[in-house]
Amino acid sequence: MMKFLKLFGLIFSLVLLNACGGANENTSDAGVSNAQSTEVHKWKLVTSWPKNFPGLGSAPERFADYVNEMSAGRLQVTVYGAGELVPGFEVFNAVSSGSAQMGHSGAYYWKGKIPAAPIFSAIPFGMNVTEMNAWLHYGGGMKLWQELYQPFGVVPFAGGSTGVQMAGWFKKEINTLNDLQGLKMRIPGLGGEVLKKVGGLPLTLTGGEIFTSLQTGAIDATEWVGPYNDQTFGLHKVAEYYYTSGWHEPGTLLEFIVNEKALKGLPKDLQKIVEVATRAINQDMLDEYTSENHKAMTQLVDEHSVKLRTLPDDVISALKTATNEVIAEKRAENAAFDKIYAEYDDFYQGVRQYHAKSERAYYLNR
Repeated sequence: MMKFLKLFGLIFSLVLLNACGGANENTSDAGVSNAQSTEVHKWKLVTSWPKNFPGLGSAPERFADYVNEMSAGRLQVTVYGAGELVPGFEVFNAVSSGSAQMGHSGAYYWKGKIPAAPIFSAIPFGMNVTEMNAWLHYGGGMKLWQELYQPFGVVPFAGGSTGVQMAGWFKKEINTLNDLQGLKMRIPGLGGEVLKKVGGLPLTLTGGEIFTSLQTGAIDATEWVGPYNDQTFGLHKVAEYYYTSGWHEPGTLLEFIVNEKALKGLPKDLQKIVEVATRAINQDMLDEYTSENHKAMTQLVDEHSVKLRTLPDDVISALKTATNEVIAEKRAENAAFDKIYAEYDDFYQGVRQYHAKSERAYYLNR
């Protein structure tokens, strides 16, 4: 009888322990303990854009709001515009060093440090945003992007898109290829290198420097984004001609970048919140630009008498040829660029054929 009572007591104790400890075991598997669940993490998010600038600047603010709400205040993100903590072109270095846990910018700004980075932002005459998102999230592109940034301790996420960007603002008309000779133009990334190939003089400026540079004659032309942002900067006040022939940035993808140690230092559920919030903003920004660009274009033409133009056929042809030359040179110079571009182009060739039968055919029909 005593043995039976001892056995019963042991079984009862095990049942109680299992009932009380099961939740802790499951939480441990998820990477979060009860003690961790109430800890507050505070992050700095630096950007390459003016604070609260429409589209580009409002996207990281919405990201911060989403994260704060989804985490019930356990992850609090403070957003800093360009120049508030670091200059706009120092975002990558700040995140890599850990002085900021997160950043929002464009990958083509880092081409001096990482030659293959522009592939993850914009390739002239390359994939649009729909195609880029498909390649990243379902075609293997994200893995390549993560591998490219990993040596710098940085984790990338797609961070929104402006859609097809305009060719830009010009003080004089572009009637032939000769009109590009010696033209000083603000244009970053591979687009700038292509312009140089055809005789132009590309410069890389932050958004906040564009208006004054155009006004003073430091530059003769500029691309920025599209009607929504261009009107906000007042570029129509300092340049007469607006060229709509998008070529250099067919679906400019922006990026959220996160310090790897900071990300891994979060509980698993907060890591997932960061991932999901970036994915939401990636789509949200495109929705905003699609909604606002056409309204702004109407205002520019009807209210400000902006002169819309398209680039001549010989200019487009020369830019295409120069693009192929720049890409070939980059592939020969840098093994990472060659590897990633091969994967990019393989996906691009397939998806463009499909879109010729679907999207393009529909556009022509409607």
